[in-house]
Amino acid sequence: MSTATADAAFKSPTDANNSDEKIANISLESITEGKNARGIPETKFLDDIDAFANSFDPPAQPELLIGAYSDLYSKFKAYEQQLSAKRATYQEKLPEIAKSISLVKHLKQKKEQGDTVITRYNLADTIYAKAEVDCSQGIVNLWLGANVMLEYSYDEALDLLTTKESLAKREFADVTEDLTFTRNQIITSEVNISRIYNWDIRRKRQAGASSS
Repeated sequence: MSTATADAAFKSPTDANNSDEKIANISLESITEGKNARGIPETKFLDDIDAFANSFDPPAQPELLIGAYSDLYSKFKAYEQQLSAKRATYQEKLPEIAKSISLVKHLKQKKEQGDTVITRYNLADTIYAKAEVDCSQGIVNLWLGANVMLEYSYDEALDLLTTKESLAKREFADVTEDLTFTRNQIITSEVNISRIYNWDIRRKRQAGASSS
C-alpha cells in the first residue's frame, strides 16, 4: 500500500472551522504521532486527557475530541477493509505464481531429457482431453492479465515469474504488516474514545458536586 494511498485515506477530520464561534481546531496531526513506513498515521494514546484537551486554544470540548477520534476510527476501519481485500488477493496470487514456476521448471527438465509431457486439458465443464506436449521448442505462453498472452522461452519465463513472485511476496509482507498496524490503531482509537467519555462523566460529576 503506497504512501500516496495512505495519505488520501487519512485526511484531517476538523481542520476547517467556518463557524463564527471560536472552537478548538483539531487537526490530524494533533491526534496522531508520526506515520509508519508507508504513511499510515499512528494514533496518539491519550494518557492525560485533561492536559491534552487544554493544549488547544480554546480548550477542546469532549464532544469535539470524541468526534475527532470517531472520525479517525472510521477511516482506519475503511482502510482495514482495503488492506484485508488486498491481502486476500495476494494469498490467491502467490500459489498461482508458484504453480506456474513449478510447471515451467518441469517442462524445461523434460526438454533437457528429450522427453515429451502427457497432460490433460479442459475442453468444457467435466470434459478433459489427453494431449502430448512437445518440449523441444522450449516455448511457453504466459497470461499477463487484461487478456494479454505472450510467448517466452523457458528461461525467460522463469526469470519473469520469479521476479513477479519476489515482488508479490514483498508486497504481501508489507500489506500484512500494515494490516496489523492498522488494527492496533483501531484499538487505540476505541480506547481513547472510551477514556474521553469517562473523563467527561467524571468532570460533570465533579462540577455537580461542587455546585451542590
